[in-house]
Amino acid sequence: MARRWVMTSGDEPLKLEQFSPAAPASGEVVVEIAGCGVCHTDLGYYYDGVRTNQPLPLTLGHEISGIVTQTGEGTESWMGQTVIIPAVMPCGECDACARGKGTICRDQKMPGNDIEGGFASHITVPALGLCPVDVDRLAAVGLKLADVSVVADALTTPYQAAVQAGIGPGDLVIVNGVGGVGGYAVQVAAAMGATVVAIDVVAAKLEAVAENGASLTLNARDYDGRALKGAIIAFAKENDLRTSEWIIMECSGTAVGQKAAFGLLNHGATMCVVGFTMDKLEVRLSNLMAFHARLLGNWGCPPELYPGALELVLSGKIKLAPFVEQHPLDDINTVFQAVHDGKFVRRAIMVPGS
Repeated sequence: MARRWVMTSGDEPLKLEQFSPAAPASGEVVVEIAGCGVCHTDLGYYYDGVRTNQPLPLTLGHEISGIVTQTGEGTESWMGQTVIIPAVMPCGECDACARGKGTICRDQKMPGNDIEGGFASHITVPALGLCPVDVDRLAAVGLKLADVSVVADALTTPYQAAVQAGIGPGDLVIVNGVGGVGGYAVQVAAAMGATVVAIDVVAAKLEAVAENGASLTLNARDYDGRALKGAIIAFAKENDLRTSEWIIMECSGTAVGQKAAFGLLNHGATMCVVGFTMDKLEVRLSNLMAFHARLLGNWGCPPELYPGALELVLSGKIKLAPFVEQHPLDDINTVFQAVHDGKFVRRAIMVPGS
């Protein structure tokens, strides 16, 4: 019998229950889950009152890797394959999908939001967009299948943002908030040839990215807004980098972080909003006009970009191991609380049966 941890309300612990995975319909598969990452979006549903599209009770979790164990009509070729399940799965048939805009597909399916999620032993999902994983190449870089579950959001989300922003050699990229998604944003930008400035308020997170892609780290607690921008300008001049056209990746998912990132806009800048918060903030939007700057939203990642993101991991250009840690799925309530309390520096991956 399969097992899953279900959210019934934000006032009750996640509840363990046994269930029978839904038989795969045409175009669907059942995946035996190897690992599921704990994302701050999951915490938003549980602690902050963010509504899921499917009413509660619901199994959360959308960063999922595993092995296909059952197939429906038309998906037989996936049987036995090791895969990453996209965190956002477009329908592939609507007008938006036909025009390459799958991230705004209105019929998209997100595990742990639109359908049952990955804090379970098994999940039934559409096969469209599944990303195959070469486990031999994984082993060659010292990773297990559970480790690449975080590719499904923590890596592909900033990867999509970087592709959308057009990051390349010669760019100065500023990543604000380098825990979780932000740590991978640093590595993605560096892998694309940019020089990266990392900003956070946690010294341990800054130390981790200093060894994995960041050329300059700044603790935001040591600077006001003007001084922070001044420190980056000085760094740019010292290293013959542009003092305009910065690409700012806001990954903190906090109002104070978003305001600080907006304050770093300069002429021709691009600000990518990658982190999420329900909090509101007040900014002067006219700065976008005055600087001829761009503000880009970023919802998930199209499945067609997953192989490129995964290749950065398999080639060793992006390191996962220093940024993840595995925990038994049965410890999920304890892990949720610890992540919410800011006690984890690394991304927690919940592993069924461990």
